[in-house]
Amino acid sequence: MLSQVAPARSPSDVTLASRHVEAGVHRLLRAPHHRIMVHASAATRSYCHEVRRYFVRRAGDIDLVPAGQEGGFEAETPFDTIEIALQPALMERVAAELGGKARALPLGTRHLLRDQRIEHLARALESDLNASSPSGSLFVDSIGAALAVRLLGLGEPDIDRASRLSDTQLKRVLEHIEVALHEPLSIHRLSRVAGASSSHLRTWFKAATGFTLHRYVLRRRVERARVLLQQGDLSTSEVAELTGFAHQSHLAHWMRREIGQTPRDLRRSQPPK
Repeated sequence: MLSQVAPARSPSDVTLASRHVEAGVHRLLRAPHHRIMVHASAATRSYCHEVRRYFVRRAGDIDLVPAGQEGGFEAETPFDTIEIALQPALMERVAAELGGKARALPLGTRHLLRDQRIEHLARALESDLNASSPSGSLFVDSIGAALAVRLLGLGEPDIDRASRLSDTQLKRVLEHIEVALHEPLSIHRLSRVAGASSSHLRTWFKAATGFTLHRYVLRRRVERARVLLQQGDLSTSEVAELTGFAHQSHLAHWMRREIGQTPRDLRRSQPPK
């Protein structure tokens, strides 16, 4: 049987669950969402009933099952998998925003797909889930949009193209981020500020700044937190709240990654008042 060992997120355009699959016969029933399954175990041999052949899946191998499709397989040994559910509405929005060939490309069933970008996005989403989802909706939205763009672009390298934000659009987004660092920020909110689609903003922002939206916001939050901590008037928990971090540990994690210091390190380095 398939047993879920990590709970999925609350309903949204993209959800994730880490699953342990026992040896034996399994049936994938029709679902209203697209399924992306990333193999997370050593080599596992199974028989696919749909194509009537054996597959050997290794860590990182990806299976795609479009919405409304079913499948079945017989696993010879237990294995772990990361299963992502992507809503068709998200795919349709991204395809409409990208235009061109993307709007006409159907998502087909794929077996043993190797794609480092999809695997990286799945691992990033899994890490955030395991950390009790501290990164917020901007991170999830960005991952979902990136997955949709990549799926639409399989076999069509010109779809995932970059353009640019105007100076005015970029200025509006950067200023909005600065005044709203303490608030939950989503890619949909920032796309409205920019006057661009979420898919285009995600791509254009990185082209303009060299950072993804999520990473840029994190860097600005860390810098704001550093300034507040150096002032010494607020507790670490208050600083975390004022800079949009989920909690003190979330703040400490990203400060360590971005500037090599935790809030405690920073306070210790300050001269006494």
